[in-house]
Amino acid sequence: MAINVEDYNVIKEGKASVLVPKQETVFYNHIQQFNRDLSVMAVRAWLDQHNETRSKKRKIDENGETKAVEDKKFVRILEALSASGLRALRYGHEVPQVSKIIANDLLPAAVESINRSAEYNDLSKLVQGHEGDAIAYMGSIPEKDRFHAVDLDPYGTAAPFLENAVRAVLDDGLLMVTCTDAGVLAGNGYPEKCYALYGGSNFGNTSFGSDTNHEAGLRLMLSTIASVAAKHKKAIEPVLSLSIDYYFRVFVRVKTSPAKVKQLASTMMMIHHCIGCGYRVEQRMGRNTGGKFQTPKAASVGPNCPCCNSPFHVAGPMWGGNLHNHEFIDKVLEINSSADKQVYGTTERIKGMLMLAKQELETPFYFSLGRLPSLFRASTIPITEFTRAVGNLGHDVSLTHAKANAIKTTAPWEDILLIAARWLRKGNEKRLEELKASLDNAKNEEKRKQKEETIKQLEANPNGSSSLSETSAGYRALQKLEDDKREVDFDTNNEVSDKIHRLRKIKMLRYQESPANWGPKARPGKKQKTDKQEDKKEEEEKE
Repeated sequence: MAINVEDYNVIKEGKASVLVPKQETVFYNHIQQFNRDLSVMAVRAWLDQHNETRSKKRKIDENGETKAVEDKKFVRILEALSASGLRALRYGHEVPQVSKIIANDLLPAAVESINRSAEYNDLSKLVQGHEGDAIAYMGSIPEKDRFHAVDLDPYGTAAPFLENAVRAVLDDGLLMVTCTDAGVLAGNGYPEKCYALYGGSNFGNTSFGSDTNHEAGLRLMLSTIASVAAKHKKAIEPVLSLSIDYYFRVFVRVKTSPAKVKQLASTMMMIHHCIGCGYRVEQRMGRNTGGKFQTPKAASVGPNCPCCNSPFHVAGPMWGGNLHNHEFIDKVLEINSSADKQVYGTTERIKGMLMLAKQELETPFYFSLGRLPSLFRASTIPITEFTRAVGNLGHDVSLTHAKANAIKTTAPWEDILLIAARWLRKGNEKRLEELKASLDNAKNEEKRKQKEETIKQLEANPNGSSSLSETSAGYRALQKLEDDKREVDFDTNNEVSDKIHRLRKIKMLRYQESPANWGPKARPGKKQKTDKQEDKKEEEEKE
C-alpha cells in the first residue's frame, strides 16, 4: 500500500503514530491518553506477573536457581472496538513479547485506516486490522486462538459485548472494560435501563446515595462481568477499578475455577439504604460457612431507619468484593515510575489515581464530607478534624480516587452521625461565644434583642439546630443521639489522622486539564467511505 503522507495529519501518542485524513478535525481525543497510557502499563504489569508465575513453575536447575523464562513473543491482544487503531498500535510498540494484535472494527473505512497506520508504524506483521462485528468475532474465536488480553472500549455500555469477551480471554488472562454510560451507571434518571443492562440498581437520587453512585457504578459493572463469567465456569478478580472523568474502566483477571464460581453468591450484595441520613445495611446474596454454601439469611432491617426513622430504598445486586489488587497496583506504579515522560504524558495522574486507589479501604462505599454536616445544617467538617475524630473513636479512614473530599471508613454509621452531631455542638458553642462578645456592639435595640434571643436558644439547646424542622431526618437523628453521652475528640492527632495527613501532603494529580473536543466522541457513521470507494467515485465522475 503506497502512502502519501501529505494527504494526512500525523498524530503521535506514546510511541505510535496514526494517519488521520486532513478533513477529519475532531478525530483525536487528547483526554483519552490517560486511558491508553494506563492500559499499556496494565498489560505490561499483567505480563510481568504472568512471567513471574511461569518462572516459579519451572524446574530448579543444578545450582538451585530458578531458570529464567525465555523472552519469546507469545502474547496475543484483541482490541475489539478499535476505531482509529491507536491503542492497538501502542500495544504493538510498547508491550514486550507480543506476537499478535487484532484491531477489530465494524467499519471498512476504520479497518483500512488501521492497516494504513500499521504500515506507517512498521507494524503490519504484528497489528492486523479486522473487519467485523465485535460480538460475532469474539464468539467465533477457537480456543487455541484466544487472547491473553482483551480490551473493550465501546461507545456507551459494554454490556452486550461481555458474554463473548469473557470467552475470548485465555485462562488467567486480562479483560479490560470501559463503560461511558455514566448517566445510566451512576445517574438517577434511568433506573430501568441500569437494571436492564447491568442487572441491578444504583442508589438513585437520595441525599447520600447520589454522591456514592460512582462506586456503585463500578460495582454494577463488576457484578455483570462476574455473572457472565460464572456461566462459563470462570471467576473474576478485579485488579484495578477506576471512575475516571466521564467513564468507568475496570481491569479483571479471568480464570476457570468452578470452586471460586461457587463463591459468587456470597460476593454479591444488596444494600438497604436510608434516604434520610445515609444509614446502610448489606444483604449478601449467599452464605459460605466453612466451605458449605447456603441460602442467605435476611438482613436485620425494618421498614424504617433506626437512626432517623426515614424509609429504606434498595440498591443492587452488585459486586461486594474488593475493587483492587494491591500487588497489581504496585506493579503498575513501578512501571509508571520509570516511564519516559516524553512517551507517557499522564504519568503524574496515573501515580495520583493509583496511589489513592491502593490506600482505599475494602469497606464498600464512600460518602461526601460536604454532605454529612448538611444533614444537621452544620458547617462542613474539615477532613483533618474528621479523621482525628474517627481515629480517636477507634476506627480507620481512607480517601477515595473517585471523588474529592470523600471518605471511606470502618466506623459504624451511628458513630459517623455522632461525629456530625458533636461538630454541630462545637459550632453552636463557638457561635454562642461570638454572639455574647458582640452584644455590646449591636447597632440598635432590635439587633440586640435578636442576638439575645439566639443566645437563649443556643443555651437551651446546644446540641440542636433551629433551622431543622421536626419532620426532617436530621432532627429525628439528633433526637435518637440524645442518649449517646460519648464525647468526640476533634483536636488530638492519631495514627489514622497522621496517615491521611501524609497522603494529602503528596502532590497528586487526579484530573487532567480539559482541552478542546474533550469528552466521548460521536459514534462513527456508517457512511464513511474507504479510499478505494473514493477512488472509484472519482473515476466515475471523470468518465
